[in-house]
Amino acid sequence: MSPTPILSAQDIKHRYDQRMVLNLPRLEVHEGELLAIVGPSGAGKSTLLRLFNFLEMPNEGAVSYRGQAYEPDTLPIAIRRRITTVFQQPLLLDMSVRRNISYGLRLRRDSDGHEREEAALAAVGLSHLAGARPRNLSGGEAQRVSLARALVLEPEVLLLDEPTANLDPTNVRIIEEIVTKANGERGTTVVLVTHNVWQARRLAHRVGFLYEGELLETAPTHDFFENPQNPRTAAFLSGELVY
Repeated sequence: MSPTPILSAQDIKHRYDQRMVLNLPRLEVHEGELLAIVGPSGAGKSTLLRLFNFLEMPNEGAVSYRGQAYEPDTLPIAIRRRITTVFQQPLLLDMSVRRNISYGLRLRRDSDGHEREEAALAAVGLSHLAGARPRNLSGGEAQRVSLARALVLEPEVLLLDEPTANLDPTNVRIIEEIVTKANGERGTTVVLVTHNVWQARRLAHRVGFLYEGELLETAPTHDFFENPQNPRTAAFLSGELVY
C-alpha cells in the first residue's frame, strides 16, 4: 500500500440544513485495499461516498486525492475519471445492455472500446443479454450492468453504495465475485458502504463503523469482528444496538 492514501477526508463537518450528517476527523483509504463502511440507515454512509467522489463539497474540512485537496469545481477531469460510483439503484439509459456498458467509453472515444465492452459483458455474465433493454432485466441483472459500466472504465477507485441491497442470493454472489476480482486482479481500490455486516466480513480488508455521522471504529476485518474496541460497535455487531 502507498504511504500516501489514495483518498482521505480530514476534519469533515457536513450538514443538510441544520442536521449534522458527518462529523469525521479523519479517514484514509489506502491504494489497493477494499474498505467497507458499515452502519445503520441514516448513518451518513452515502454522503461519505458523495464526498469521496467530489459530487459535494463538505461544509468544513477537505477531501483529498493522493494528498491533494480538491473541490468539485476544481477537480481536473483526468482525476474525476479515476473515481467511479455504483449506486444502490441502477441508473441505466433506455438503450441496450451493450450500449449502456460502453456509454462511458464512447464519450471518451476509447480506441479499444469494443474489446473492453465484450470483456465486461462476459465478466458480469450478461453476454446473452447484450441486446436487451433495461426494462426487461431483473434487478440483479440491472445492477450487474451498472457495475460493468463502471468497471469497463478501469477506474482506480470504485465506490459502491449498497450494491446488493434487496437482491437475491445468486446476484449477490455474482456481484461480490466481480468486486473481489476487480480488487484482487486489477488492484482497484474499493470503498463499499453497506448495512450488511456479513458482506463486509466476506469482502473487506478493513472495516469502519459509521454511526450518527461519526466513525466510531476502524480496524482490520478480523480485529473489527473478533475484538471490537467501541461498545457501540460490539452492540451493532451483536444486533443489540437499536436504531
